Amino acid sequence: MKGIILAGGSGTRLRPVTIAVSKQLLPVGDKPMIYYPLSILMLAGIREILVISTPDDLPQFRRLLGDGSHLGLQIEYAEQIEANGLAEAFVIGADHIGDSSVALILGDNIFHGHSFYSVLTENSRDVSGCVLFGYPVNDPERYGVGEVDADGRLVSIEEKPTHPRSNRAITGLYFYDNSVVDVAKNVRPSARGELEITDVNRWYLERGRARLVDLGRGFAWLDTGTPESLLMAGQYVGTLEERQGVRIACVEEVALRMGYITSDECHSLGVRLAPSRYGQYVMAIAKELADL
Repeated sequence: MKGIILAGGSGTRLRPVTIAVSKQLLPVGDKPMIYYPLSILMLAGIREILVISTPDDLPQFRRLLGDGSHLGLQIEYAEQIEANGLAEAFVIGADHIGDSSVALILGDNIFHGHSFYSVLTENSRDVSGCVLFGYPVNDPERYGVGEVDADGRLVSIEEKPTHPRSNRAITGLYFYDNSVVDVAKNVRPSARGELEITDVNRWYLERGRARLVDLGRGFAWLDTGTPESLLMAGQYVGTLEERQGVRIACVEEVALRMGYITSDECHSLGVRLAPSRYGQYVMAIAKELADL
C-alpha cells in the first residue's frame, strides 16, 4: 500500500498565521502537525509516501522531512496548485500509486488510540473497495456522515446533512484499492469545480464495496482547522504526554518500533534534535529499546 498526505489548502480559518506558514507545519504540542498523519501511515506499514501541498509550502515540507530515508521511508512531493477537492489527490498521485492500493490522510487530522496499530494493520491488508473510518460526534451536520445498518454495514453517506441519519462522522483517513485512481479521474466536478471525496466514496458504496470502521471509545480524532481546535489538540497531546511520559506521533520512535531504523540510527536523530526535550526523549527511547 502507498500513502498520500494531503497538506494543501490555504488555512483560511487560521489566518493571519497561515499567510506565512502552512497550517500543517504549525506546532501541536512540541512537534509539527504533519508528524501526526505521517506517524499513522507509518504505523499502517506504509513506507512510500507522497506529500501534496501548494507550490509555496512544498519547500518547507522538504526541509523538514527530506526524502524520508532517515526514517526508513521514501517520501516524494507533488504540487496542488489550487484546492480542487480531496479526490484530486488521487489524480495528482496517480504515478505514485501505480498499481497499488492507497491510503489517503488529511494533513490536519490527528488520531490517537491504544489499539490503533491493530486497527490500521488489520484494515490496510488486502483492501478490496474502500475502507472509511467513522467517529461519533455531537455535531454531525458539520461533516460527511456514514449510516450503518443493524449488522454494521455501510448503507448511506451524506455530506453535511441538515438532518443526519447518524452521528458517525467520516474522518480524514481513507483506504482504497487501485480502482480509486480511475474513479477520481471520472468524478464529475462539483458546482465549485472540486473533485469531492464523498462522490468517490459513494461510487464504492453503490457497488457494495465500501465499509465503515467504527472508532468509538478509546480513540480520539481531532481536526485542527480552527484556532480553538488547534489549541484543544495541543492541550490534549500535552496533557497525555506529560502524565504518561510518552510522546504521541514521535516519528523517530515509530520508525524504530516498526523496524524501519536501528537504535543507533534513532539515537543519532535524537542527538541532532538536542537539547530539546523532544530530542532527549528520542535518545532515551533509542537507548531503552537497544537494551531490550
